Amino acid sequence: MYKHLDNIEAPSDLKKMNMQELKELSSEIRDFLIDKVSKTGGHLASNLGIVEVTLALHCVFDSPRDKFIWDVGHQAYVHKMVTGRKDKFDGLRQYGGLSGFPKRCESKHDVFEVGHSSTSISAGLGMAAARDILNENYNIVSIIGDGALTGGMALEALNHLGHSRTKMIIILNDNGMSISPNVGSISNYLHKMRTNKMYKTFKGEVEGIISSIPKIGNRVCKTAHKVKESVKYFMIPGAFFEELGIKYFGPVDGHDIENLINTLNDVKHVEGPVIIHALTKKGKGYEKAEQYPDKYHGVGSFDVRKGLVSGNKTTYSSVAGDKLVQMAKNDKRIVAVTAAMPDGTGLAKFKREFPDRFFDVGIAEGHAVTFCAGLAANGIRPFFPVYSTFLQRGFDQIIHDVAMQKLPVTLLLDRAGLVGNDGETHHGVFDLSYLGLIPDITVMAPMDGEELEQMLEYSLDINGPVAIRYPRGAAYSSDFSKTDVNSGKWDVLKKGREVAVLAIGKGVELSAGAVEILSNAGISAGLINARFLSPVDEDAVREVLAGYDYVFTVEDNVYAGGFGSSVKLFEDADSYRGRVYNIALPDHFIEHGDTSILLEKYGLSSEKIASRILNVVSKAKKGVV
Repeated sequence: MYKHLDNIEAPSDLKKMNMQELKELSSEIRDFLIDKVSKTGGHLASNLGIVEVTLALHCVFDSPRDKFIWDVGHQAYVHKMVTGRKDKFDGLRQYGGLSGFPKRCESKHDVFEVGHSSTSISAGLGMAAARDILNENYNIVSIIGDGALTGGMALEALNHLGHSRTKMIIILNDNGMSISPNVGSISNYLHKMRTNKMYKTFKGEVEGIISSIPKIGNRVCKTAHKVKESVKYFMIPGAFFEELGIKYFGPVDGHDIENLINTLNDVKHVEGPVIIHALTKKGKGYEKAEQYPDKYHGVGSFDVRKGLVSGNKTTYSSVAGDKLVQMAKNDKRIVAVTAAMPDGTGLAKFKREFPDRFFDVGIAEGHAVTFCAGLAANGIRPFFPVYSTFLQRGFDQIIHDVAMQKLPVTLLLDRAGLVGNDGETHHGVFDLSYLGLIPDITVMAPMDGEELEQMLEYSLDINGPVAIRYPRGAAYSSDFSKTDVNSGKWDVLKKGREVAVLAIGKGVELSAGAVEILSNAGISAGLINARFLSPVDEDAVREVLAGYDYVFTVEDNVYAGGFGSSVKLFEDADSYRGRVYNIALPDHFIEHGDTSILLEKYGLSSEKIASRILNVVSKAKKGVV
């Protein structure tokens, strides 16, 4: 039972509370978050840090008339709590339950969906422009983390915003972190503002003196203005935001709710764009999260008293990271690049061992790809591990800066396929489609951790672009006898007589169980590891089409343009007497939920794959088309 939180059903309830009650509510919300997220998993540290900012926003503004855009969206838990959804937190990020990100279909208070970072200022500016065209009157507030501010899209939007002079408020939630500690010039600039107490004190004193001078002529006024400007330029290098035309307020204590409310009340009527720089502590209120905010950024379930316990499973990310370290010891050309996610992509060890050959470019995937292209053009062999969903942001650069020039850049697509509880913004289900259409790039998908290591080594033998995609979680370990990846060929893992299953990546693991089920049902099924999407092993495809009446492709990618589509091209060209059946994910955005539940729902569990094959074969034998 919570003294205050139990009574909060809508933002209007916050407006009835006094300052002491709001401070007590802040503490209750943190206890609630720790309790719920420790059971369901989710983004803990960032939400513990944004409590007071969220409450202040809802106290001052009138949601949903006034519109809040959260960037990145995983920091919107408190917003969800105070807009009528706190009773749904037992199902946070669970299948059929509350999303971990803003969802327009979930609440009228969620006005824009944000899963990838650095979008809120662009979206907010667009909404503000629409408001002005329609001659309406309300506030647009974009809440952006300092990590998201390192993204190029955010900087492009700031440039447009300052030029347009559109009325809009930006809250810069500055905790010095994205997932891992922030890097780059923007981060360094913000750090100077966070720590420059001399500026804050001196600026206030000088402005107080200047404002008290009687108005004795334009000359004195202009001199006063110049003095104020010189103080600003001397103490804040570049005066970045104000140079762009955005009025800057701060830094302010992001946990002082009274000051936050006063500041928001001061700026809500300011014409033109405004940015409030709020300093927050990621993980505030839970000692372990304060001490290790990166580890408590996104968590699974854990014991609150003991904290997180390190897992003992070998993941695909750790396999890739460890192998890169091993390779880099023997080849000084090898470097690793990350877009603000060294830990999530398994590069922490590489960063420690080769600091001069490790590059964190911030949340800037497009820049990362072209940066890799530049490295490769000058004789370096860059490896860029990145979540599949985030590499979508570098698609143009892959085509024009890497593939078109045939540069030896190796892209490592982590979290390919279904990722589970983060949902549609994070599933990596489009990469086989968008990579497969690019000329002159070798696209591979390992069936297990051992094959991933082989592919990493093999990529050095390819004098051109390479993409290797692998799933989230524990690396599969199989007993199949495998051929060497260096052959550039698919691998027949098991021969059969009636049915051939062509599987790629995670699909091999899923299909192995299906083939066993089929065998127990009296169906002789072969299993082929189609580890190369591009170039396709044409000899293997034709051999399979010539030898089997029923051919099934299995992939954790959408149907459109995926692995199955490439095989079906041969079916048409070679006048195949049988039929190729594609087992893949549907061509729509897939909701959040445990991966096992989603695989079952969309027909990609071993049992569902076997059932689909049995159904087709049974109908065919009965003469039913």
